Amino acid sequence: MKKIISTLIIIIFICLSFLVIFLTTIGIETNKFNNLISDKINQSNSEINLELTTIKFKLDLKEISLFLETINPKINYQDTIIPAKNIKAYIDFMSLLKSKPKIKKINLVLHDLDVSQIKKISVALKPSNFTRFMNNNIKKGKLNTELEIYLDSDNLLDNFIAKGSVSNLETNILKNIELKKTNFNFFADKTDILIKNIFSETGPIKIIDGDLNIKISPEISLKSNFETKITYNNRFINYINLLKNFKYGKNIENFEASLNNTFTIDFDKTYKVKKYNYSSSGKILNANLDLKGAINNYLSNEEINQISITNSEIKTNFSSQKNTTNISGNYALNKGKKFSFNIENKIDKDLLKLKFNADYDNLILLDFINYKKPKNILSNINLNLVKHKDSIKINDVKFVEGKNLITIEDIKFNNGKFLSFKKILIKTSKDGKKNNDFYLLYGKKILIKGNQFDASNLPKILNKQTEKKAFLKIDKNIEINLANIIVPLSEKLINFKLMGKIEKGKFTKINAKGDFGENNFLDISMKKDPKNQKKYLEIYSDLTKPLLAEYSFFKGLTGGKLLFSSIIDGENSNSKLIIENFNLINAPGMVKLLSLADLSGLADLAEGQGLSFDILEINMEKNNEILKLNEILALGPSISVIMEGYQNPTVTSLRGTLVPAKTLNKLISKIPVLGNIIIPKEVGEGLFGISFKIKGPPGKTKTSINPIRTITPRFIQKIIDRNKNPK
Repeated sequence: MKKIISTLIIIIFICLSFLVIFLTTIGIETNKFNNLISDKINQSNSEINLELTTIKFKLDLKEISLFLETINPKINYQDTIIPAKNIKAYIDFMSLLKSKPKIKKINLVLHDLDVSQIKKISVALKPSNFTRFMNNNIKKGKLNTELEIYLDSDNLLDNFIAKGSVSNLETNILKNIELKKTNFNFFADKTDILIKNIFSETGPIKIIDGDLNIKISPEISLKSNFETKITYNNRFINYINLLKNFKYGKNIENFEASLNNTFTIDFDKTYKVKKYNYSSSGKILNANLDLKGAINNYLSNEEINQISITNSEIKTNFSSQKNTTNISGNYALNKGKKFSFNIENKIDKDLLKLKFNADYDNLILLDFINYKKPKNILSNINLNLVKHKDSIKINDVKFVEGKNLITIEDIKFNNGKFLSFKKILIKTSKDGKKNNDFYLLYGKKILIKGNQFDASNLPKILNKQTEKKAFLKIDKNIEINLANIIVPLSEKLINFKLMGKIEKGKFTKINAKGDFGENNFLDISMKKDPKNQKKYLEIYSDLTKPLLAEYSFFKGLTGGKLLFSSIIDGENSNSKLIIENFNLINAPGMVKLLSLADLSGLADLAEGQGLSFDILEINMEKNNEILKLNEILALGPSISVIMEGYQNPTVTSLRGTLVPAKTLNKLISKIPVLGNIIIPKEVGEGLFGISFKIKGPPGKTKTSINPIRTITPRFIQKIIDRNKNPK
């Protein structure tokens, strides 16, 4: 009995095994389920017309389920034949026993679809802008896909899985910009789309081994990782549109980099971006920026025409909250030597934080302190600033070159106007000797104190037109205490002390004294009348050259004492300059004038001790950029001159009369009767003079003369008045 049972079990097992093998491999052909499968497919989309021939009833061991399979079915979707390989419909076994078969899953495997076929199918897809994108932007490509449709207990669509690959895709992403040679694999269901192994290229950019994950339930979010190789040059000029927000984007000559990138984007239910984040890290191998017109270098007179970056690490992060960029590596200016640099830039809405550090070997000129760093001498510049809207705070500026040091702490600006600073320290040398060693403090008052200040270029700086509005916020008392000041023409001023007041960026009160040595002094005073708001300035100096060195008009002037007085009313001023007992030695303008007049004897006086003068008076008015010279009067034993004219940034215009050879005029004055009538003896001046005109742009003035002319009564009267009112 046991033997019979064992044999029966073996036979049943063999039969079942044979049946499983048969169902798994060959299957049972039937057309009983044709309508069932067609109906279920049609429930998903009424536009689908499915024609089935022979169906095989088979077993899927992996799924442990029975399924119906048909080969090469005819699927017609909106008059487009979809090339299907096969369709499998997985049946609920228990439903077969109840004679009410239910399909749990339908598996559809398609042949490769060409872009033209996909475009026809996309007409019925949602949203409509996806269809427009498909038809207008995609040019080429093939889709290989497999679709699994899951049905619920009522045989209605519950979920789906689509997987496959896209190959050789070409599509427009922006005007004149295309993605080419695009290949990737994908996997998608109702809530997620996963795209992997993305390889593509667009112009200078190659995308390597990228992935993209899209979550579409309940809201849409994208996340992607990809590597890019960038090799940009002028052949890809169309791609510069991608950098339209970068000021110098069109100036990029070439850019070569290797970057690893990650980005995430979250959308709301209306497809509006809620937040985003893009980060990138890698290396800039080579980049060149041609500035096409040059940037003025405010540290020197050299123009910057090109900036190059090589072998530099870069990290960037751009998000809806903040942006950061860190770059460190090597840079070069104008194809020069390479030096290290580091930039850290953070932007959080209206807040900008910037840190910059770089080695620098080009020329640096700081005229205010007469400092010059020669070319090819290495220095380091460090900057740390914070900008919030229109407010800028520079936490720290540090310049180091050998033993030379300049530091600035906590300097603040708002709307381009200076507000305050904490401390400025300056220590520099020139020709191996210390020329600056002082500091500035900005607290309850402005304090400038130190052992040395090089003011050699100060007259030149003060003579330039500066932006006065930048310092409107300064309202402080000021104290200056400097042991030594280097002034123009190698003179020195010691023990300089100044007490004063600044209102709205301008001095309103000054009381200053300094010692030139050898009993020569400098005194400066300024007072403001509270009633009429006018300021009264007086400068007295026992030495003239240090104060007049910058003005070419006074070139060659030596000796003498100077008194300058001015009444300042807003932007206008009325001033008088008096210089007494001075000489002119080889003054270019005077020598030229005398040479044109063919007065060789007087020209010789421009050598040696030069031409001596008893007094020079200049009365002038200044209104903005126009200087009106009402009168310039110089009286001397050999020559006397009277002039008038004006000067502005574009032209200098002077006209006047010069009376040479005073001894000759004295001889004429001794002629009986005639001399007494024409020339008063107390004047001792002459009948003849030289009329001249000087006019032209700065540095290119031209002089013309009329060698013989009767002296005007005005000139004679001026000399009479001068002799009647000696100092």
